[in-house]
Amino acid sequence: MQQEEIFISGRNIPHIDPTLEIWHWPISLYLFLGGLGAGLLFFAAIITVLGKEEDYPTTVKYATIIPPIALSLGLLALVYDLTHPLYTWQLYTTIRLESPMSWGAWVLLVTTPLSFLWVFSYYSELFPKWKLKFNFLNNFEKLLKKNRKNMAYALIPLSIILGIYTGILLSAFNARPLWNNAILGPLFLTSGLSTGAATILLLAKTTKERHLFSKIDLLLIIIELGLIIHMIMSMAAGSEVQLEAMQLLIGGEFTLMFFGFVVILGLIVPAILEFTEIIGYKVPVAVPAILILIGGLVLRFVMVEAGQITRYLY
Repeated sequence: MQQEEIFISGRNIPHIDPTLEIWHWPISLYLFLGGLGAGLLFFAAIITVLGKEEDYPTTVKYATIIPPIALSLGLLALVYDLTHPLYTWQLYTTIRLESPMSWGAWVLLVTTPLSFLWVFSYYSELFPKWKLKFNFLNNFEKLLKKNRKNMAYALIPLSIILGIYTGILLSAFNARPLWNNAILGPLFLTSGLSTGAATILLLAKTTKERHLFSKIDLLLIIIELGLIIHMIMSMAAGSEVQLEAMQLLIGGEFTLMFFGFVVILGLIVPAILEFTEIIGYKVPVAVPAILILIGGLVLRFVMVEAGQITRYLY
């Protein structure tokens, strides 16, 4: 028995029209961990260049243990998501300046080893009970310590490029209306810096360091909110497909996640708590810091998942 199907419209026909829903949680996790690692490395590098290492030890020493772990886990998540992970090495057989994926691959190739070297330069201070048994390792640590400021100068542009790349990776897909805007690069960079500042805030032992990064994070939250408003306004003033993309975040299936977990719990509430702490009231710093980290993670999940749903009809 044959079944006849009549297509009334030639638009959005399942299994016929192209779809992109192939990126899942590993990509969102990769983008979050990349932004977090970039934020932490940026602040460590800036403090080192300014010569303030003694004043902010958590920033340059203890928090920097996280970036090599975060970047390594992010890369593992990325490779896990690839259809042919054994061919990942082929990304490094060429450099394509017009490809965000190529930029990201090469920046990660340089930044990840540098993050490990940065931690090793503090080995004796981080692990005083675990002495290095080989003289060449001790000499290598001393060499890295002498060149820590040079590493910092390299990490500043590298961390900025890495943070922006996590957003440009999405915005390069012009066929997806939600991603097709210039805001994602700066938005993801700002979010990565904010999650980095929140992590330092969570780990900081001194009032001076907590107070500084409360101010920094509050400023970053204000900038991030401004970028989100600008992104929504640009879509609201755009074409019909961009309006439909915006409606996924405002009044659609991702509204609760976007406005509830990202905007309100991940930005506005932490901003209020941090401002309260800055003006002198005692606030548990763990609360805004954890909310910012959760909000940053949810932002990546929402943008990756919602962006794959949006499309230009033809």
